[in-house]
Amino acid sequence: MAYDNTCKFLAETYPEEFANWLLSTTDNTSIQVLKTELSLEPIRADSVTLLQTSSQILHIEFQTQPKSTPPLDFRMLDYYVRLKRIYKCDIEQVIIFLQPSNSEMVFKTEYVDKNTRHRYRVIRLWEQDSAPLLNNPALLPLAALAKSNSPESLLQQVANAVDMIEESEAQKNISACTQILAGLRFDRNLINQLFREEIMQESVIYQDIIQRGEQQGKKQEALQYTMRLLNRRIGNVNSEIQQRINALSTTQLEDLGEALLDFSNQNDLTTWLENNS
Repeated sequence: MAYDNTCKFLAETYPEEFANWLLSTTDNTSIQVLKTELSLEPIRADSVTLLQTSSQILHIEFQTQPKSTPPLDFRMLDYYVRLKRIYKCDIEQVIIFLQPSNSEMVFKTEYVDKNTRHRYRVIRLWEQDSAPLLNNPALLPLAALAKSNSPESLLQQVANAVDMIEESEAQKNISACTQILAGLRFDRNLINQLFREEIMQESVIYQDIIQRGEQQGKKQEALQYTMRLLNRRIGNVNSEIQQRINALSTTQLEDLGEALLDFSNQNDLTTWLENNS
């Protein structure tokens, strides 16, 4: 997920650059980033970015792997319908695949059902010309994954372009994003030779990834501890209850750890989940 989140960070930090690239437009006077949680059943996907221009919405979906539940083509239809209902404007949808794959989904550009056909765009980065990406600092991290007869030379070009970025904070963040995404294609030793590690460690995106990892680690510890207490208190829980517990936040797990001391059976657990989930 770090790769997808890195792309999301880039698109939301540099919305004009991504809109210009994907929409071939220079109308960037009123671009804003929209929230990624829509009405009805919320869609929460860290890799999704929604950019609203003066005349349309650009929906970008970054994918490392084509496998998805529900499938990607259906997700694009689902998003389109929800966005259309809320914003009532033109919607351009683009899936950007980061890593080469032979999956059929990577080559699909539409969802087809008995009475429905919905089209969207697909960009396979490994087939893209690197030149437009190299010429835009915000797109340099994606350039490392573009088409090239000499990938190592391409990565050197990217590194040189990153070094040319004058604004310090932008250089740190773009360097960090480049190093993260380059890990999909290149050996870590080569990346370390071409980029300065201290710049990456000082970047916002790197700190965010570290923080996410720490938070995930805390949640995992809380989950394991709570499940041990539950098993001792009321015995093994079924898979449906287990899924509901897995979805709890770290704070909720800590609250459950205190509440379960008063449980006598699984009904008590079910009642608590209904009241606190």
